[in-house]
Amino acid sequence: MPEAPGSLTSLRSRNRLLVVETVQRRGRISRVGIARATGLSRTTVSSLVADLLAEGVLTETADGAEHRASPGGGRPATPLTLNPEGGGVLGVHLRHAGIRVLFADLSGGVLGERYQELDVDHRPDDALAYVADTALDLVAAVGHDAGRVFGMGIAVSAPMQSQSRTLRTSSVLAGWTGVDIAARLRERVGLPVHVGNDANLGALAEWTFGAGQGADDLIYVMLSDGVGAGLILGGELYEGATGSAGELGHIPVLDGGYVCRCGNRGCLETVVGLRALTSAFTHTRGPDTTIADVVALLAADDPGARRVTTDAGRMVGRALVGICAMLEPRRVVIGGEVAAVGRPLLEGVRDMLTRQLPPPIGQEVTVTAGRLGDRAEALGAIALATQSTSAHLLAR
Repeated sequence: MPEAPGSLTSLRSRNRLLVVETVQRRGRISRVGIARATGLSRTTVSSLVADLLAEGVLTETADGAEHRASPGGGRPATPLTLNPEGGGVLGVHLRHAGIRVLFADLSGGVLGERYQELDVDHRPDDALAYVADTALDLVAAVGHDAGRVFGMGIAVSAPMQSQSRTLRTSSVLAGWTGVDIAARLRERVGLPVHVGNDANLGALAEWTFGAGQGADDLIYVMLSDGVGAGLILGGELYEGATGSAGELGHIPVLDGGYVCRCGNRGCLETVVGLRALTSAFTHTRGPDTTIADVVALLAADDPGARRVTTDAGRMVGRALVGICAMLEPRRVVIGGEVAAVGRPLLEGVRDMLTRQLPPPIGQEVTVTAGRLGDRAEALGAIALATQSTSAHLLAR
């Protein structure tokens, strides 16, 4: 019988999930830390944690900085984590030109990984077949109990319908129109499948595991084959009314620029996307210039490389100015393959935001590189699957 809305049982279930999500986001946190982060009383937290420890959802660890006597002289504040042995989840990033598959425990620790270059945009059947086969093979290779694999998260490089979690009709992945990714993969792997936009999940990953920890208002900018943004506002992933929030790459920043795949001219993606950035060097370095080549040029203090990447950062900053003025994020996290160029890119973003934002906002927002590298979006899919798994397990 379902719990009545507003009942004490329903409230306790919501609080249990809140505790689990807080532990997941913080990685390691004490009972006192949970109470501070959630606003729940210490008595309530202690009771909930006792249940979750008994069920094997959480575990205590004796190491870490929090394992010390409390200021009031009480017992040491032992850190809590999600129990890594509680089960596993799969995370997948469907990029335009390749697929990354991760297998992780419930604390987010990566147990196995595979990557394959593939024309995902135009070969949906091949892409989904690769995901299903690789996921099952990865679990077997790690030697994990298949019965303790609870779900799969999918990060997709296209806008998603916020309610149905299916692809919106899009010029970005036109070959995927009408493809129900979750249903197709659920049939193949026999697991619950949860789908989200890759920039949104990159934001979730950096907030949960990486450079966004501790900042409940942040913008994650993904600079890769495409350009997108994910928003964490008030400690929640914000997707907009229909699920299309964060299409940063399709903000026009250059009058009369190149035609974008969305149909507009001069979009940010045509200026700072992976191909756009490397193509700036083709007349001097040849058509096969890669982002690794650009990084090598920067390491050698090449003035042309510094100019190109700094200008790219300023263009990103230009696209972010209005968004930051409206939303006042604490942190801007730059991720994706292009972020590998490092400091000149970040300096360009900072320069534009500092010069064009009102002083109170411009002085408060920080710009930093992501910590998760090219795993970010797949780790966000892990976080999505873990959250959904926690909600399911705790509701039983």
